[in-house]
Amino acid sequence: MKKKDIRILLVDDEPDILEILSYNLSAEGYTVFTAKNGADGVDKAKKKLPHLIILDVMMPEMDGIEACEIIRGTKGLENTIITFLTARGEDYSQVAGFDAGADDYITKPVKPKVLVSKIKALLRRLKDDNSSNEDIVQVGNIIINREEYKIVNNGEELVLPRKEFELLSLLTSKPNKVFKREVILDRVWGNEVVVGGRTIDVHIRKLREKIGEDHFKTIKGVGYKFVL
Repeated sequence: MKKKDIRILLVDDEPDILEILSYNLSAEGYTVFTAKNGADGVDKAKKKLPHLIILDVMMPEMDGIEACEIIRGTKGLENTIITFLTARGEDYSQVAGFDAGADDYITKPVKPKVLVSKIKALLRRLKDDNSSNEDIVQVGNIIINREEYKIVNNGEELVLPRKEFELLSLLTSKPNKVFKREVILDRVWGNEVVVGGRTIDVHIRKLREKIGEDHFKTIKGVGYKFVL
């Protein structure tokens, strides 16, 4: 996919941040849209269907957490990459962000060049429009469609947030194999993206709620494995 075809939505209530980020991302060749609060961001997301959304947490009218939850539940936006941009670095706000369906978390202040580098790393996760559609595998009663990012569990279709899907896809690629935490971070989030230490735990908890407790086993001090 060419850069000019990649749509990025910036949502922040600080005009200076919108201007700086918009300028730098536009200079990279991306198509950039902006919104000044959470409600405006949800509206723009539904109209523009961006590939990636950079979303501030603390905003008037509607905060970023609520906006993220609405976006994740909107048809056509289930697989949009969402990263939070906020000055709040507390653990609880990161957990709330991941619970809402975010893919990553970037803490202010961030230098434009550093942000552009992180955005490039996030965008590498986008599948090319011409990619093969034969990535359909079945593990026990779970059918995983990697092309359409869909899951069928015991006959029930589920649409998971991107990171939950990729984590499930990785663990089910080799049932009963223990994946170390560092391997999971590298394969699912990538070396260039810095995430909180509890990121994997939060996503595993969400998968247990949706797929079933018995399928995900914690190996203390090591990592996780998927069991049939």
